[in-house]
Amino acid sequence: MAYELKQVFASLPQMERGVAKVLGGDPKGNNFLYTNGKTVIIRNIENPAIADIYTEHAHQVNVAKYSPSGFYIASGDITGKIRIWDTTQKEHLLKYEYTPISGKIKDIAWTEDSKRMAIVGEGREKFGAVFLWDSGSSVGEISGHSKVINSVDIRQKRPYRLATGSDDTCGSFYEGPPFKFKFTIRDHSQFVNCVRFSPDGARFATAGADGMIFIFDGATGERVGSLGEDKAHKGGIYAVSWSPDSSQLISASGDKTVKLWDVGAGTAVTTFNMGSDVSDLQLGCLWQKDHLLSISLSGYINYLDKNNPDRPIRTVKGHSKSIQCLTVHKNEGRTYIYSGIFYHLLLQLSSLIFASHYWDAETGENDCFSGKGHSNQVSKMVTTDAGELVTCSMDDTLRYTNIGKKEYSASDVVKMDFQPKSVSAAVGGLSLAVCIGQIVLLKDKKKVFTLDNFGYEAEVGVIHPGGTTAAVGGADGKVHLYSIQGNTLKDEGQTLDGDGPITDMAYSNDGAYLATIDEKKVARVYSVADSYSVKNDFYGHHAKPVSLAWSPDNEHFATGGMDMMVYVWTVSDPDQRIKLPDCHRLHHVSGLAWINEHTLVTTSHDASVKQWTITY
Repeated sequence: MAYELKQVFASLPQMERGVAKVLGGDPKGNNFLYTNGKTVIIRNIENPAIADIYTEHAHQVNVAKYSPSGFYIASGDITGKIRIWDTTQKEHLLKYEYTPISGKIKDIAWTEDSKRMAIVGEGREKFGAVFLWDSGSSVGEISGHSKVINSVDIRQKRPYRLATGSDDTCGSFYEGPPFKFKFTIRDHSQFVNCVRFSPDGARFATAGADGMIFIFDGATGERVGSLGEDKAHKGGIYAVSWSPDSSQLISASGDKTVKLWDVGAGTAVTTFNMGSDVSDLQLGCLWQKDHLLSISLSGYINYLDKNNPDRPIRTVKGHSKSIQCLTVHKNEGRTYIYSGIFYHLLLQLSSLIFASHYWDAETGENDCFSGKGHSNQVSKMVTTDAGELVTCSMDDTLRYTNIGKKEYSASDVVKMDFQPKSVSAAVGGLSLAVCIGQIVLLKDKKKVFTLDNFGYEAEVGVIHPGGTTAAVGGADGKVHLYSIQGNTLKDEGQTLDGDGPITDMAYSNDGAYLATIDEKKVARVYSVADSYSVKNDFYGHHAKPVSLAWSPDNEHFATGGMDMMVYVWTVSDPDQRIKLPDCHRLHHVSGLAWINEHTLVTTSHDASVKQWTITY
């Protein structure tokens, strides 16, 4: 029995309004880098569906940059820790670790020989440091600023020069090594957000919240010009990136545009209009080989088209926030995965789905559900035989969404009296919603029966595939069975004992078994035909399991927990199990689903979706 990671659908960058996002580029031009939460995401620039995730930071990581050699990546977190790790091995072994400042690291730069590096950010006693990569020994100092430093870059040829940009509205210019402060650049009237040397070292550019871009001589630091007539952009500028030949650069702005500049002439060759919504603010950019990338506040990664500036060649979408739940549906021979997250919710992966997106599981191509979805976190989702996705949300509604149409329907929304925690569906248009203090039976998208004052706190409910029984798991550590008679739920007085409050439960697809997990870390399978007698107990999780899913073979089921573990269990033999440790390292598993009996999908608060091949 074994498992293997088959595919990763990576999260988008984690974005914050008014905060620049630094994109790292691989010197060979194949990959690009960004961060989300505690993870660094490496994506193939030609095919961004190919991704790798580095998960060794214990705190939120802010920026990552390749060494010019391409063999190492340096990543910096909010505590001031920098990790330098190998890119050539799958394990990404740690080479060195330093804590050069005592606060958030905002930018990183290397010298062209990959031997020295500079970091800047929010330290308490200093805002930056420059040191040897292999010993951490200082090679100069980054002084001359009175507030947080946002950006740093080093000229990629000798004699080395270093430039910084800060919230104190100034830039600074340094010569070295050892790097010494030379003078202050006082051209900007607002925060300086980005400073970048051209690849040939002849120039460097500074960009600020004042909408200005200034160009300086790379060797002397003298100002040689500015871009645009009055201002470069109507809004603040968050990032610039030079063309490989050093003749042009792109700039990303809060005015929702990216501009392509002829630096020699000081004029904009092209303006890319990225939209009119607040989510279209442009907070980062990268020019790599022929690819021009920008990042929107939404987290979407845009591949810009010089020939059609109002329409990107492609937009990479996905989740940038914690994923809460997941389900799978087969449609016309293809499997779709749906997952629900905070905010506007649903993603489809075609063969896999997230927050209003659907993805192709083979290629990773994706697009969005259209229309207005839930206004709050989706807590549970299921699909029906009729091809509908049923979701329940903290906005106190159930929604029925036609999977084929890929759009939210304004009419198929059922308002609940109380917040729903769980939803289940079965044949004949039946669905069951477990709300705080109420259990609701629905038929054909209409409430037909409600149960109140039932004497325990209901946590999760499931309908037997045959539509005859509803099982409700409670905080009292019991499963309460109700028979579905016509349009009513009848309490048959039968309860099943769990070991602790029930966290999730599911019937096998053929209806032969009911599996439960509880806060006491026990998974239990009941045999339905045998009056729900206990078939087997399964032990292994060291922390609360929160998600359970049956394999289509009805002989195996998976559980995932707060211990970051996933187990695949064999119903007939509790010792026959597959343990997937650290599926989503440092993040607990929030959702599980099966595409087929050998492919398990996991999702997590790291905002990524992974497919695993399971062999028995």
